[in-house]
Amino acid sequence: MAQHDYNIANQTAANLRADLNNALSAIVSNNSGATEPADTFANMFWYDTSANILKIRNEADSAWINLGYVDQSTNAFRILDDTLVTNTSGTQTGLLGDQSTATWQAGTGTTESLVSPAKVSDAIQASFSQSFGTNGQTTMPNGLIMKWGYVNVTTAELQTVTFPSAFPNACMNVQLTIASDARPAGDKSDYAFASYVSRFSFAIRIGTDSTYPVWWLALGY
Repeated sequence: MAQHDYNIANQTAANLRADLNNALSAIVSNNSGATEPADTFANMFWYDTSANILKIRNEADSAWINLGYVDQSTNAFRILDDTLVTNTSGTQTGLLGDQSTATWQAGTGTTESLVSPAKVSDAIQASFSQSFGTNGQTTMPNGLIMKWGYVNVTTAELQTVTFPSAFPNACMNVQLTIASDARPAGDKSDYAFASYVSRFSFAIRIGTDSTYPVWWLALGY
């Protein structure tokens, strides 16, 4: 570790040799030290040994720009979080970092960046944020419409489900779900329903010994 003022003064030969060696040591070590060099220059490097951060001086010689973290314990270079990815003109094209979960849930951000599987899951789950205990609807970006809710079905009851709002076109599919712990022992329920139903409603008949909810999910366009 060495730093230098990069000014070679008039001096004796022995002192000149020592001064030059100190300057070369500073260059080869990227001006490393726990504190910044006393003499700074535009675009000079400094390896901050107190933070293990490699830095470069800005062109105005007024501030340091962090370039990366040097992991001394694993002998590896680490890219700093929230590093912008740009083209050769400096225009941002991405981000090497994470964005807020709310950004992923909203689905409105256009900046390419790193995202964890958990945040992808959160974004998907957010599209079903309404409770399945309430009739709901959402429209996907490609025009696919999803509606959901539940009905209480009792013994041999023919139940008609009317969608909270009509599909513009015929519904493609309806999926029904009943919690296994809600079904009576020995129940032989018949989950009969039309795969292609009208834009407005569908009917189900399930034979049971008690009342319990049947959740439904309809897809259409």
